[in-house]
Amino acid sequence: MDAGKKLWTRDGAPARNDRDARVVEEEMTEEQRMQRELRSVRPRHDDPELPDDISANDLDRIARNELKTLTKENAETVGRHLAMAARVIDEDPQLAHRHVMSAARRAGRIGVVRESLAITAYATGDFALALRELRTYRRISGSNDQLPLMVDSERGVGRPDRALELGRSVDRSTLSPSVQVGLAIAMSGARLDLGEADAALVELEIPHLNPNTAFSYSPELFAAYAEVLSELGREDEADVWLERASRADAALGASGADDETIEIEEMEDDDDDALASFAADAGDDDDDDDNHDEVVDDADDIVAEAVDTAETDDESEPDVASPKA
Repeated sequence: MDAGKKLWTRDGAPARNDRDARVVEEEMTEEQRMQRELRSVRPRHDDPELPDDISANDLDRIARNELKTLTKENAETVGRHLAMAARVIDEDPQLAHRHVMSAARRAGRIGVVRESLAITAYATGDFALALRELRTYRRISGSNDQLPLMVDSERGVGRPDRALELGRSVDRSTLSPSVQVGLAIAMSGARLDLGEADAALVELEIPHLNPNTAFSYSPELFAAYAEVLSELGREDEADVWLERASRADAALGASGADDETIEIEEMEDDDDDALASFAADAGDDDDDDDNHDEVVDDADDIVAEAVDTAETDDESEPDVASPKA
């Protein structure tokens, strides 16, 4: 054992016959002693296994470009963990979260890493961590793209009033259509949390609630509208919107396009074969990379910061059940 290493007992008192340690203990204030005793122990983290077929090239171009500020070797490792998290998040969110934790320990100052950490934390039900990471991502990136998830995380920690306040703090006209829709759904959920079903319906009555066209966000919007209608006892209308959500989802699946506008026709139950007519060619993303100089990251252990200490603007946030869809 290193002779220079100080030994401390579990309660923080100096080890027997360690004079230097005793002097340090005597010089500490009561507040400093209390802070040391209450300090969280950094949890052990073992990197989950990465299969040979996973590569950083599995990430989209924007994410890969963000990783170019890392060394080549570190960027590849971080990218593989992020790509693996994206692969498994639907069936195993806990494993996805472990992969992103590994990425965050190596590249905690990268926006896409903090964003991914928030998303996987949300998927595992850790809404307090998700909210802290989303705030950090927002500061790093200056983006409001994850505002709906922030609002829903406020719901998750039991603060629907704060969720509504947060949602109203941003000019919605500055948001992309998909983010506007996601925000409307989250705001509607917060209204339901407060027992305000009529107001929840109004939150969803936005221009994007068009039964004649469908975008990638339309099935979720139609389904949310159906849920609120059902909450209001308007079951017949709810069934109509559920059917519209199903048809929009099928049409988008047939087209394979995320952003293309799809015309939706009201059809009888025996007209399912007609859904094939909605198929359209999907555009491929440009995967060409720009060349940039690599800068070595200082490799802050940012996960410990997220897990061990809350940011200064955070409050103590209880664990609660997942927010409603």
